[in-house]
Amino acid sequence: MYCVILFVSSKHIVHDSCYPIQFFAMTSKKLIAPFYERLSLVLIGLLALGFFVVQGKDVLDPLVFGFLFAILLLPVSAFLEKKLKFPRSMSSLVSILLLIAFIYGILYLVGTQISKLSSDWPMLQKQVGQSINNLTAWIEDRFHVDLQSKTAFLKNTGEKIMQSGTEVVGTAFGAVSSLLLFYLFIMIFTFFILFYRRLLFKFILQAFGHDNEPIVHDIVENIQNILRQYILGLLIEMVVVATVACTAFWIIGIKYAALLGIIVGLFNIIPYLGIFTALFLSVLITFATGAVTDAIWVGGCVLGIHAVDSNLLLPTIVGSKVRLNALITFLGIVLGEMIWGLSGMFLSIPMIAIFKIIFDRIESLKPWGYLLGGDYEYKKSAEKKMKTE
Repeated sequence: MYCVILFVSSKHIVHDSCYPIQFFAMTSKKLIAPFYERLSLVLIGLLALGFFVVQGKDVLDPLVFGFLFAILLLPVSAFLEKKLKFPRSMSSLVSILLLIAFIYGILYLVGTQISKLSSDWPMLQKQVGQSINNLTAWIEDRFHVDLQSKTAFLKNTGEKIMQSGTEVVGTAFGAVSSLLLFYLFIMIFTFFILFYRRLLFKFILQAFGHDNEPIVHDIVENIQNILRQYILGLLIEMVVVATVACTAFWIIGIKYAALLGIIVGLFNIIPYLGIFTALFLSVLITFATGAVTDAIWVGGCVLGIHAVDSNLLLPTIVGSKVRLNALITFLGIVLGEMIWGLSGMFLSIPMIAIFKIIFDRIESLKPWGYLLGGDYEYKKSAEKKMKTE
């Protein structure tokens, strides 16, 4: 359709003749929604995703663990296929058996230590009662406060707590069947993800289209490398922290040095909240089985080990390819615990890292990736710019 502009005095003719050009210019422009509309859509999507995650916990929880274990075992499975010429099914099965053997070793080590603690349960009851009496007498002498009326209450409370220990142990053993079923689902999902990994990768490529193949390849490779580095780093960090803690407790002369060291190593992999849990359990068990000075020494050792770990071991062993700011990390742990409990606390950091990798490589989502990382990327890019200049 052509538009002929006539130089005439009539304004209506000029307006009517130029209308097609104006309409074409308006339609050729890309319509961009306002920020508040885009933000609303993002928030609605997050709420829908959160509802889906909460409702699908029973399936998604073992599935995500299976995904992480599959990424961790992928080099082992690939080695068995390429070097030893194993078929895909056999390599996946052998990789899972190696993982089960490793987990069984850790559980056996923890179980032997807990069995020793349970055999001394009557002694622990007596020690707690004596500790309550000593604490009451010290408060009365120190602050000149009459606690005779409170003594019976404290004593009964302590006896109830210690007597309920057997009920807690019975409940824990009753939940073993459900835990075994949960671990069985994890191993099944891990096997199928390893076995059908090429099918799943091709599906992702086809789902996002041929034009986005380079971005998809980049995201998948980075997710594999960073999550593998993160998981292996956490395992190495756990072994190092547990070894140092066991050695420190053994030097102090703690009775259950190995158990407390393992507790510190296991809970230390949970950022922020894990150290407080390990500190509380270590001090409580030491206080129930030894002197007050030993409990103080144990608390100081746990805090010192955590300080060295967070400032030296964690950046060195785990690495710094994906830096998450403290606010997002803590918020992710809290939300993970609210949604999936203890497993959510473990999975929150890897999941946030996956989202950050995706956000950093999609132009429209880069602000969200910056929010997850914070000023670290800005400082890093500024340092690179200064070096190039």
